[in-house]
Amino acid sequence: MSTPYPFTAIVGMTDLRLALLLNAVSPAVGGVLVRGEKGTAKSTAVRALSTLLPDVAVVAGCRFSCDPAAPDPACPDGPHAGGAGTARAARMVELPVGASEDRLVGSLDIERALSEGKKSFEPGLLADAHRGVLYVDEVNLLHDHLVDLLLDAAAMGASYVEREGVSVRHAARFLLVGTMNPEEGELRPQLLDRFGLTVEVAASRETDERVEVVRRRLAYDEDPAAFAGKWAGDEDALRARIVAARTLLPSVLLGDRALRQIAATCAAFEVDGMRADIVMARTATALAAWDGRTEVIAEDVRQAALLALPHRRRRNPFDAPGLDESKLDDTLEQNSGGSDPEDDPDPEGPDDGGGQPPEGGPDDGPDDGPQDGPDSSEQPEQERGGASGGGEQGAAPAGEPFKTKAFTIPGMGEGAAGRRSRARTAHGRTTSARRPQGQLTKLHLAATVHAAAPHQRARGRSGPGLVIRKDDLRQAVREGKESNLVLFVVDASGSMAARQRMTAVKGAVLSLLMDAYQRRDKIGMITFRGADAELALPPTSSVEAGAARLQVLPTGGRTPLAAGLLKAREVLRIERLRDASRRPLLVVVTDGRATGGPEPVQLASRAARLLNAEGVASVVVDCESGPVRLGLAGALAVDLAGTAVTLEELRADTVSALVRDVRRAA
Repeated sequence: MSTPYPFTAIVGMTDLRLALLLNAVSPAVGGVLVRGEKGTAKSTAVRALSTLLPDVAVVAGCRFSCDPAAPDPACPDGPHAGGAGTARAARMVELPVGASEDRLVGSLDIERALSEGKKSFEPGLLADAHRGVLYVDEVNLLHDHLVDLLLDAAAMGASYVEREGVSVRHAARFLLVGTMNPEEGELRPQLLDRFGLTVEVAASRETDERVEVVRRRLAYDEDPAAFAGKWAGDEDALRARIVAARTLLPSVLLGDRALRQIAATCAAFEVDGMRADIVMARTATALAAWDGRTEVIAEDVRQAALLALPHRRRRNPFDAPGLDESKLDDTLEQNSGGSDPEDDPDPEGPDDGGGQPPEGGPDDGPDDGPQDGPDSSEQPEQERGGASGGGEQGAAPAGEPFKTKAFTIPGMGEGAAGRRSRARTAHGRTTSARRPQGQLTKLHLAATVHAAAPHQRARGRSGPGLVIRKDDLRQAVREGKESNLVLFVVDASGSMAARQRMTAVKGAVLSLLMDAYQRRDKIGMITFRGADAELALPPTSSVEAGAARLQVLPTGGRTPLAAGLLKAREVLRIERLRDASRRPLLVVVTDGRATGGPEPVQLASRAARLLNAEGVASVVVDCESGPVRLGLAGALAVDLAGTAVTLEELRADTVSALVRDVRRAA
C-alpha cells in the first residue's frame, strides 16, 4: 500500500489509538497486542502508526541500524566511527505467519558463499526491526519455533545466530505490535506477557459510526492520495504532539503515591511477576506526558491498569476479558492517601479482592466423593430410573477449570499447525537433512556444501567457490507441532449423576477443552446415557461451543458405554475421510460402570479393542470415587491401550512428575 490510511481518519477505537500513541511516546512501554474480531481495522491502525513515528538517526551503510550517537560495539558491520549519521523514517517490519526461521533471524549469504567461498551473514527481520516496529499479524497463529526466537530477542534486546557455520550477535530492540482474533486460539503466556499493553476491539454497534467508517473507507479506496491529503493537517498536528510528549517525558514525576497505587493494583488482581508493575509505571508516565503534565495522577494509574493488566490477570479463555472496574476503583481509593506507609489506615486494602485462593473451587468436587455415599449403593438407585433417563435430570453446574496434564500423540504426524503433537511441517524447526525425494522444496545449505566439498578437486575446482551437482543437494527436514482432533466421550449416566461429582467431572472436561483451545485442536463431544449415545458436538474449531454444550449436559439413566465408544469410532471414521492428516486423540470421561443390555462390560471391552486396533490414541479419565472402587475405568484404558488418569491426577500442578505420553498399541 503506497499511501497508508491516515491514523487520524480512524473512526472510534479510542483505546486502540491511545495504546499505539503511548508506545510512540515511550517505546519502553513494550508494545501492544490488539485482540478483536475480523474486519475491525486492527492492521489498518497499526500500519497507520508507522507514518507518525519520528525519524531515527542511523550509521550510514549499517545494515543493523546502529545509532551514531552510541553505536553497538559488537555490530557485525562495525566498528563504527562517530559521526552525525543519516536520518531515515522508523521502519515497520511485518513478520508473516508462515515466515521461515532463516527469514526471521538471518542466515548464511548463499550467493557470496558460492561465488566467493566466504562465510557472510545475511540479516533477517529482527535486524531490520531494530529501533523500529516489528508487526506480527495473526500473532496467535505464529509457529512455536518462531515464538521462541521472538521471546529470546525481546528478553535480551539482541539476536544470537549460531547456524550453518555462522556465529553472529546483533542488537534487536523493537516495538512489538501484534494483532489476533481470539476465536483462532490463544497466545502462549510467555509471549503474551511480552506485550506491554493489550486492547480489545470490536465493530461499533452505532449506526452513525458504522456509516462514517464505510464513507471514509470508500473515499480512501477511490483516491488514497487525495484522501490522505485531506487529513494531512491533522496528521502533522498529531506528529508534533508525539514529539512534544517525548520531549516532556523525562521531566514527568512518578510520585510515591502513584507507585503505591500501581503496586496495590497489581497485587489486588494477582498478576504474576513484576513486569506488570513496571509496565504500568511506564504507561502512567507516558499518559501524563501525552496530556502535557509533569506529574502522574490517579487517573493515569487507572488508565494504565486498564491497558496493562487484562492480559496478565489470571483467567481462562472462557472468561470475559477486561478488569473489574469497581474493584479497580476501590483499590485506587484505598491507596490514595499520603506517601508514608504508616499513614495508611487500611494496609490490607489491596488484598481484599484476592484473599481467597483461586484453587479452592475445583477441589470441592472430587474430594467430596466419599460424602456422597458409596457408589455401590448409588448405581442400583440410578438404574431403577430405567433407560428413559431416570435419576438426576437437571444439568449440574461445571466446576472451575484448572490446568491439566499435557497429553500428546506419539510418533510423527503431518497435520495442521498447532501445539500438541510432533509433526513434519513446511515451516517448523530444521532438525536434519536428507536426499530429496522428488522435487526439492527447501535446500539445507550446510549439508549440501558438506556433501559437495570432498569432490572439488576431482571436479577441477582449485579456487574460491564450489562446484555443486544434483547428487549433492540435500533437503531440509523440518519438525514442528500439529493440532489434533480431540474427541470427548462423556459418561452422562446415572452412575455419574451425583451432583457434586458431576460438577467436578464437568470442571475437568472444561479444563481439557481449555487445553484444546490453547493448542488449536479441533474438538468434538459424544455423550452417552439411557439407551444410546449421541453426537452432542460435531468436530469443530469452536471450543466455546463445546463449553456451552457442556454447561447444559443432562444426566441420568443407564450407562451404554459400548454405544458411546462405537459412536466415537464412527465419528472418527468420517473425520478420517475428511482430513486424513489430522490425528485423533480420544478422551473418555467415565467411571467405567457399563450397564444396560446383555453383557454390557464385555461389549464395552470389545468396542475399546476395535478402537485400539485402528490406532486411536486414548486417555481415560477415571471418575470413580467413594470407598468401594472397582477399577473398571483402568481396565477400559488397558483395552484401549491408552493412559488412565484420575480426576485428581489430571491436575498438572499436583502431579507434574506423573506426566506421561499417550501410548499406542504396536
